[in-house]
Amino acid sequence: MFRISDLRRLAGTYLEPAEIDTIHRAFLFGADAHGEQRRASGEPYIHHPVQVARILAEMRLDHETIIAALLHDVIEDTPTAKPQIATNFGDTVADLVDGVSKLTHLSLESRAEAQAENFRKMLMAMARDLRVMLIKLADRLHNMRTLDALPLDKRRRISRETLEIYAPISDRLGLRSIRIELEDLGFRALYPRRHRVLESRIKKIRGHRKRVVRKIETAMKRRLRQEGVKSRVEGRTKHLYSLYRKMRTRQVSFKEVLDVYGFRIVVERPDDCYRVLGMVHSLYKPVPERFKDYIAIPKANGYQSLHTTLFGPFGTPIEVQIRTEEMDQVAESGVAAHWMYKIGQPGTNTAQLRVREWVRDLLEIQTHAGDSVEFLESVKVDLFPKETYVFTPAGDIMALPRGATPIDLAYAVHTDVGNQCVAAKVDGRYAPLRMQLASGQTVEIVTMPWGRPNAAWLDFVVSGKARTAIRNHLKNLRTEEAVELGEMLLGRALAVESIGIDDVPAEVMDTLLEELKLESIEALCEEIGIGRRLAAMIAKRLARGGEEPSSDDAPGPGAVPPLYIRGSEGTIVDFGKCCHPIPGDSVMGFVSTGRGIVIHTTDCRNLTEFSDRPERWVDVAWEPGVDGEFPVEIRVDMANRKGVLATVAAAIADMGANIENVNIESRDGLDAALNFVIGVHDRTHLARIMRRIRGIGEVSRIARTGH
Repeated sequence: MFRISDLRRLAGTYLEPAEIDTIHRAFLFGADAHGEQRRASGEPYIHHPVQVARILAEMRLDHETIIAALLHDVIEDTPTAKPQIATNFGDTVADLVDGVSKLTHLSLESRAEAQAENFRKMLMAMARDLRVMLIKLADRLHNMRTLDALPLDKRRRISRETLEIYAPISDRLGLRSIRIELEDLGFRALYPRRHRVLESRIKKIRGHRKRVVRKIETAMKRRLRQEGVKSRVEGRTKHLYSLYRKMRTRQVSFKEVLDVYGFRIVVERPDDCYRVLGMVHSLYKPVPERFKDYIAIPKANGYQSLHTTLFGPFGTPIEVQIRTEEMDQVAESGVAAHWMYKIGQPGTNTAQLRVREWVRDLLEIQTHAGDSVEFLESVKVDLFPKETYVFTPAGDIMALPRGATPIDLAYAVHTDVGNQCVAAKVDGRYAPLRMQLASGQTVEIVTMPWGRPNAAWLDFVVSGKARTAIRNHLKNLRTEEAVELGEMLLGRALAVESIGIDDVPAEVMDTLLEELKLESIEALCEEIGIGRRLAAMIAKRLARGGEEPSSDDAPGPGAVPPLYIRGSEGTIVDFGKCCHPIPGDSVMGFVSTGRGIVIHTTDCRNLTEFSDRPERWVDVAWEPGVDGEFPVEIRVDMANRKGVLATVAAAIADMGANIENVNIESRDGLDAALNFVIGVHDRTHLARIMRRIRGIGEVSRIARTGH
């Protein structure tokens, strides 16, 4: 068993005696706070913090981190408060402990929401000090090592969370050894049978593989000595979860995965890496298109190395990684290599610089995310950055998630660039904004001051930063539009009461806002605009000094001047999909909660559903000279002949209309019904199109549908 005396000896190999004494004092403080508490395994609880501190001491982290590890559960699991820790060990340690502690006093609707909120708090604490996440990862690692003491359902839940969140985070921070152990422990607990089968098969073939590895290793060492390159060569073995994941994603057998041999060559200088690459390529032939230069273009976690695949003896593939000692240290320890105490201080390695960039993106996502669950989902997307590398016109390299589009690149450059993006050029040619980018392409983002995000972008962007920024902009845009519409509706309703908004006494307005629990007149107008409050009822209350009107006071259609619509009001004026109203139609508006005003034709069959709610009706009319394109549905009955669809489609196109959708119903093989949704300017435009189609010989009937 690892005791405090062992921790003192381990930390004593790199810390000062005074710091070791403070660590021992923290142990006594934590032991006293946890008292008789025991873990599920039955051992005293204090053993867990000591083991967490051991993991961090093995990474040679500073004494404040070790102290915080020893105390990381005292706020959550004991009566100890943060000020007590600050008094005894300083504000920095208290902040670290508080950052790791879960939120235990929140009233949340679901376990998912609670987990997301805890994760959000922890990541925000990590943004202030990265050591929070290092402590949490060490805590999770020891919990995974002792998982067997828990019930099966809890083991599976914790393992899934480890594989989905904590292992990817450790990878993003460059903590390779922690990631590998978390993945293998999670794999064993989540899929015990699969783990056992893979483990037993690897043991059976281990002897034969060792002979092949020794032969290749000897050949490489001999060649490097001949060229006078100082290096060390070691065979690599894939861990179980990596093998399992490869079998699943590539749909290959166990034998095919195991037939790949891995080697790492570590040299002194970066230029030696490229020299060694040439040597191994002359020793064994390289596999085409299997070379990656992560030295020139590091991974998102700062990892640097040359990767190449060779045809080895007996036709066995050999995967080789070539890197310097410093790169190897960063590959194994990531942000913990050459430790940086605070995220705000200058980084000493690529991993720390890349993590700082990632944390800045997290802060931006956090600022705009609607809730904790949305934030967690956005972060999960960014935790699996199978990367695509593209160039800006200035020659800068941008790392994006695989499947990224020009929109993702625009938001990666800056949120304002994304918000104003209107087009993109890929390798000098205009390309669709939904196009998936490939490594090596040069991408130019075209922006305009009037540009703004489109809700359709959410269907194809892949980065969490882009998704969150788009949602936030659309949310703000909807709010602005709702306030504007609410002001119009309230103004019209007050006009019926023969008063204006400026005539309402301030005390009457303040009383109403307080009653409705709203902060301002703008908030009231937003509620009216999205249909949560009825303008007519609010107007009557204001006109009567705040008195609550009865339902009989609701005005019917025609009591208020019509609201003119132009079809471009935005997200808070919608058009019924049941009747597809177009300019020239007689229309009526219905205030729908959460959607704003929905426009229907007056002969729409669905209006009967609203007949018992006249207070929600709004008189609307088309604005004179309204311009735009509006969808409308038509049905064409005709003889089922070869090429008839093309004939009708050509006629529609000739009349200057776009076909948005078409559906064909075949009846008895002789007749067919074609259902089109087309974009028209108004009723006159539609009438001309229908006359043109009616003139086609095979057409027996044409009618507008949805009424």
